[in-house]
Amino acid sequence: MIYLRSFQLSDSQISNPHIYPYSVFRNKDIEPFVFTPVTVFYGNNGSGKSTLLNIIANKLELKGRENATCHSYGMTNYFTQFCLECSYRLGEDELGQKIRHLPENSHYIKSEDILYEIKKIQQQQVLSDGMLYDYVKKGMTKEEARKYLESKDGSKQMEYIMFAQEKYSNGETSMQYFDNFLQPDALYLLDEPEVSLSPANQVALAQEINNMARWLDCQFIIATHSPFMLGTLDAKIYNIDSKEYAVTKWSDLENVRYFYNFFKKNEKEFE
Repeated sequence: MIYLRSFQLSDSQISNPHIYPYSVFRNKDIEPFVFTPVTVFYGNNGSGKSTLLNIIANKLELKGRENATCHSYGMTNYFTQFCLECSYRLGEDELGQKIRHLPENSHYIKSEDILYEIKKIQQQQVLSDGMLYDYVKKGMTKEEARKYLESKDGSKQMEYIMFAQEKYSNGETSMQYFDNFLQPDALYLLDEPEVSLSPANQVALAQEINNMARWLDCQFIIATHSPFMLGTLDAKIYNIDSKEYAVTKWSDLENVRYFYNFFKKNEKEFE
C-alpha cells in the first residue's frame, strides 16, 4: 500500500543562510520524493535525514512529530513556515480511489522514542520481578504476590519506586517494542530503527518490515545508514548525502562500501 505518493520540499530562499531548517536544504537540487511501499533516506550523521522525516511528519500531522523552533532571529517560527511551504500527494487504494486521509495509527517513531520505551519496559519488568521476589521472601505465595502487585495498592507502590529509581541500562528489547507497536494498515516514519539492535536483529526487523509492507498494507519511510538494513529492505533508497538526493543502489553507498573495504582488507583473518 502507498498512502503517501510524493513529497516536495520547500524551494524558498531566505536571506540568512543559517536559519534552520532552510539551512539544511540550501543549495540542494531536489525533485519531489516519490515513495514506494518501503523508502529509505540514507545519509551520514548531520545529513538532514532526521530533519526530513520530522518535516514530513509535521506536514502530515502524524503522531510523534516534533515542532522545532528557532528564537535567534526574531519571532518567526521558521520551521512551521518551511513545513507550510512543502507539499505532498496521497496515494490510491486498491480500487484506484484517491486516499483522502491517512490511517489513524500512522506514526513517526524517533530513535530516542525507541530507547525511552525500551528502558521503560526493562525497568517495569525488573521492578516487577524484584518486588515479586521480596514478597515471596516475606512469606507470600507467588500467586498472592502477583495479585497484590496487580491491585491498586501494589500498582501505586510500583509507580512510586519507578519514579524514584534511575533508568536501567539498555538491552535487546527493541524487537519486543516493534512487535507490540507496529500494526497493519498504517504509514510509519522510522528514524534509525536499528538503534540498540544487533546485526542479526537488524536483518530480522528489516525482513519484518518487508513482510508488513507486502502483506499487511503498511508503508514505511525509514532513515538509516545501517548496511544490514539497507541490504535487506526491499526499498527505494534516496542518498541524502548527494546534492540532488539521488536514488542509489545500497551496495554503492559510502557507509556500505566502507564496511566492504574494511572486511576485504582483513579477509585473511577469516580464513
